[in-house]
Amino acid sequence: MTAELELLPIDISGYRAGNTGVDYVHRFDSGQPGPNVLITALTHGNEVCGAHALAVLFENSIRPAKGVLTLCFNNVDAYHSFAADNPGASRFVDEDFNRLWSDEILDGERQSSELTRARQVRGAVAEADYLLDLHSMHLPSPALMLCGTAAKGRRLAMAMGVPEYVVADPGHAAGPRMRDYGSFAVDSGDKTALLIECGQHWQDTSRQVAIHAVFHFLDALGAIGRDTAAPYLADSPAPQRMIEVVGPITIQTDAFRFTDGFTGLEVITQTGTVIGHDGAQPVVTPHDDCVLVMPTHRPRVGQTAVRLGRFID
Repeated sequence: MTAELELLPIDISGYRAGNTGVDYVHRFDSGQPGPNVLITALTHGNEVCGAHALAVLFENSIRPAKGVLTLCFNNVDAYHSFAADNPGASRFVDEDFNRLWSDEILDGERQSSELTRARQVRGAVAEADYLLDLHSMHLPSPALMLCGTAAKGRRLAMAMGVPEYVVADPGHAAGPRMRDYGSFAVDSGDKTALLIECGQHWQDTSRQVAIHAVFHFLDALGAIGRDTAAPYLADSPAPQRMIEVVGPITIQTDAFRFTDGFTGLEVITQTGTVIGHDGAQPVVTPHDDCVLVMPTHRPRVGQTAVRLGRFID
């Protein structure tokens, strides 16, 4: 066990037998009219803060005051493959669970560990009116709420009041995320999904961010009473700021590299600044005051190297 691993996986075997016919999926119905709310963790098996947050909900018997609350541990096979000497390897088994979320992919003939699990939990995702998907990041960075490009996502993210940074982004070229599935991604209707990056994977602070997020989410929707939420809400959260992504940089070659050790939220003041190279091609900022969102220093062809955005508040 290395000293960097402040936050470790917990035993979730007690949550395997859900009440929906699908392992690790639990549905609580208040019996009162209200929203169908879904909170998911372990979309990536190495992003353990979400498992800690769901455990707090279970351990404290948090139940909806109205509507339905469903709690789901997603890629449990990847999670159970955790090894302290290579913790990042538990991200997935065969492929990224969070690049599979279209009917075309889910209804296709291709098979993988992640597709099998996505097809199992698809019903819960499709039924949800509101989704919060709990994630964490490889690099140390302040928490980010990814709300998509629709106005309804921005409204819900801002109604939560946490975290400080909200990112309006269109997703990845490599495949659709769960928060982009079906009606979540369209401008019309009320179905809304958020994805929160709670901080660095193995820092204990990401656990607290995840706990704050789930209770602010449930409180903003009125799914639980304020008295129930209050002990778990963040104290004096910072005013929120919105970042609008103007486009991702998708890696084209095996020779992608940044010019510096960017970790995210750096503001590059001048248009045309070289921030990296993709083979022989320079990667430059498209506008002044360009914000770097979630850069990766483990580049792979076809993956997002960084999102480029601007503050709009």
